[in-house]
Amino acid sequence: MGEPALAFLLELVKEVVKEYKDVISGAEIEFEHLNNDLKELKGLLNKVAKDYSNSQDDGPFKVLERQIRDVVYEVEDTIDTCLTKAIEAKAKAKAKRISSRFKLPSSSGFSLAKEVISLRDNKIKPLLDGAKLQIATMQTADRSISLQDQRTKLKRDKPIREHRVIGFDEEEATIIGYLKEEKLSLEVIPIIGIPGQGKTTLAWKVYQNETVCYDFPIRIWVYISQKFNIRDVFLHILKTFAPSTDTSKMEYDDLVQTVRSCLEKEKFLLVLDDVWNVDAWEEIKGVLPPNNGKGKVIITSRDVKVGARSATVIPHKLKFLNEAESWTLLQLEVYGNEEECPSELRGIGQHLANKCDGVPLTIIVIGGVLVDQLASYKSTAVTREKWKTMADNLSNTLENEQRITDVVALSYERLSNDLRDCFVYIGVFPEDYEIPVRLLSGLWIAEGFILPKDGKSLEQIAEENVDDLICRNLLKVDKTNHMGKVKTCRVHDMIRAFCISKSKDQNLFQHVKVNKQTHQLEPPVSDVEKLHRLCFQSDLSKFLSENPTGAHIRSFLCFYEQSVEIDKKHLTVIPDGFPKLRILESKSVKFPEFPGKVPKLIHLRYLTLHIDNLGKLPKLISQLWNLQVLVVETKSRVITMEANMWKMIWLRHVKTKASIKLESNWDGEAGQNLQTLERLSPESCTEAVYKRAKNLKTLGISGNLANLFGKNFLTRLNHLEKLKLVNNVTFEATSDDVLHLPLNCFPPCLKMLTLMKTSLDWQHMSTLAMIRSLEVLKLKDNAFVGLSWNASDYKFPNLQLLVIANTDLVLWDASPDSFPDLRVVVLKSCESLIEIPHCVGKHLEKLAIERLRKTAVESARKIRDEKDGKPQGKFALPFVFEQCPVCENM
Repeated sequence: MGEPALAFLLELVKEVVKEYKDVISGAEIEFEHLNNDLKELKGLLNKVAKDYSNSQDDGPFKVLERQIRDVVYEVEDTIDTCLTKAIEAKAKAKAKRISSRFKLPSSSGFSLAKEVISLRDNKIKPLLDGAKLQIATMQTADRSISLQDQRTKLKRDKPIREHRVIGFDEEEATIIGYLKEEKLSLEVIPIIGIPGQGKTTLAWKVYQNETVCYDFPIRIWVYISQKFNIRDVFLHILKTFAPSTDTSKMEYDDLVQTVRSCLEKEKFLLVLDDVWNVDAWEEIKGVLPPNNGKGKVIITSRDVKVGARSATVIPHKLKFLNEAESWTLLQLEVYGNEEECPSELRGIGQHLANKCDGVPLTIIVIGGVLVDQLASYKSTAVTREKWKTMADNLSNTLENEQRITDVVALSYERLSNDLRDCFVYIGVFPEDYEIPVRLLSGLWIAEGFILPKDGKSLEQIAEENVDDLICRNLLKVDKTNHMGKVKTCRVHDMIRAFCISKSKDQNLFQHVKVNKQTHQLEPPVSDVEKLHRLCFQSDLSKFLSENPTGAHIRSFLCFYEQSVEIDKKHLTVIPDGFPKLRILESKSVKFPEFPGKVPKLIHLRYLTLHIDNLGKLPKLISQLWNLQVLVVETKSRVITMEANMWKMIWLRHVKTKASIKLESNWDGEAGQNLQTLERLSPESCTEAVYKRAKNLKTLGISGNLANLFGKNFLTRLNHLEKLKLVNNVTFEATSDDVLHLPLNCFPPCLKMLTLMKTSLDWQHMSTLAMIRSLEVLKLKDNAFVGLSWNASDYKFPNLQLLVIANTDLVLWDASPDSFPDLRVVVLKSCESLIEIPHCVGKHLEKLAIERLRKTAVESARKIRDEKDGKPQGKFALPFVFEQCPVCENM
């Protein structure tokens, strides 16, 4: 974990040296030496990590990691403190107008040089010496027992418990059904699930099933450890066929050929338990005979990619236990049967079982804790109170359970260094919190966990990290858009508990809450000074009322289920008490007015504000020269942006549902990093925007759009991919306000277009068809009006998603060539539409309808009937037809 922190610090030093040359004037050489020391330390840390991966005792390595992280924070604080002093010096320089980058007095540069030298001498060099000493004295890998090998041996030698197995009967029958099917080629059946869900248990039930034992006289069980030896795997298989074979002198190629020839001739069942990644599968795959239809292979894995790569059938995604199964398992764990639980404990017991979210390991661990409590407390009333307390604080219990830690740690250890902080950071969210992927990605980037690589944007890398954690079953998908892209996700309590536990080792973040018994804050305000990230899901007002301070706090994260209001007297507490904040995520906290001291937080990278009646964003926001993300939640229709965005060089995303009016007299050349601007007023769509925001990818425009298209504004945005136009007119429209779309009026690379309230004539659809790159088109709230749309004379060559909602359309005609690549159609509140053109269903994968008349519903069913049972591709799912029940009665 120290390595990602070092990587971030190296990136920060590089950024300071490159972008703030005048600020560090007089300390350039010291920064160069600092950079070299950090690179050397990073290399040594990687070496220590590699060597300790084969050691049972990783305590010294953890100590070194913690020391490195603490020093990293200290170096960051020193740099930020000096930059803050530089900003203050600029504010005092009133004699003349100067550029956005300014020169420090020579004494300030000299002071910075001394600070850097002091850090190198007193902190970094001792760390370097310590790392070198550890490498010199460390026991070599072949003289120690690997922790992973111990786990492997434990799992291989410990018999899987066959009693108290609940909820797998149907799934066992499904897998056995696959085994009984006769095939012409080898069949591979993956079982995929999260840590502790019971993949191995299910595979063992199948493996030991009486019918399976009869059908497969040759059965082989191989546990694939994270650092497995492929030769050992092949030897294990060979011993089943020829136990007396002398393999000690057998060459590898001969071994492979011998194993393959054995598997080619026989009917066998091979279980590969815990295949960790695709590379491991590819190594094993080389010995398997693809043409032996009598052979069957069952794979268990946490990684969805392993299932997709290996399977010859649809990978079996393990289900979670339902409420009844969870309660049954918990009773068996606590009492040994389903009869002995006292009636007074049944209600709270069922509640506890449900809180385990259907994961057997969690239920078993909680059951063990409950057994201990039953032995300690003879009174049923006392026991019930203890169980209730546990239900209210389940995460705390799971955090302290070693079995949970060990199981999830195996997945954690498989993560790359740059993904580990991202994973542990997920613990900042409350239990069962619906996590927007955009929010998670934005926070990762602002925290510095995402570093540039491979020519990809930071946002792309962050989204790939989300996908990676989902594939590893460490995050679960909650909501997707109509194209299947993940919008929100959740984390299981068991995994969240691991993240919180891990964060304590690394001082990564800390949840702040009030102890229900003592009514005191935990941790106490006096301890905040030692922390780096604070998370709130309650009790913020009590915390602020104690006037806390935290010179090292970098993130202030508030996640409430419903918005809470902050008292006006507390508006200055955060800016005054936490001067080095980089992240203020407070969307769920309502401010009564703009907190005037927020511009003091010049290190802010990520800022969200919730202010119902916000009229303007003041000029002082321009001082937030590190700001990357600005999110404003408000009920106001229009906001005046007095702050000068063209002086905020790192600004990447501006998001609000209000219409933003930009000041027209700004100077400055920033804007090249701006990717998202939501939403801009039409009158602010000026030359200054398209000249400066050259890399803008997402744009929303809200207001009176009547004059927008006459400006030739949109066509200048050469990199724009996503555009949303909302025609919000606050007065009675006149003939001059009727919208007309000129030919070629849209950006050349546009992929997604949303139109709302534009009341365009359907003839203008031919203009939209000229956007050849268009993949997603959403027409909402009378975006188009009129009785008839004839799409037969033009083509949307790349359109994949079409959404039409709230329209008076009656007749819709199209030809087979109109939508050659259309995959998803969503129709909502199109109550006048008579029929959906049959030809749009040619390549359709999903059709969703809501509030349509009966004739349109019948046409949708005809499309469904033709598509059903005709999936395309290896594991393509059947055609999806979503029909709102209200359609039945229309």
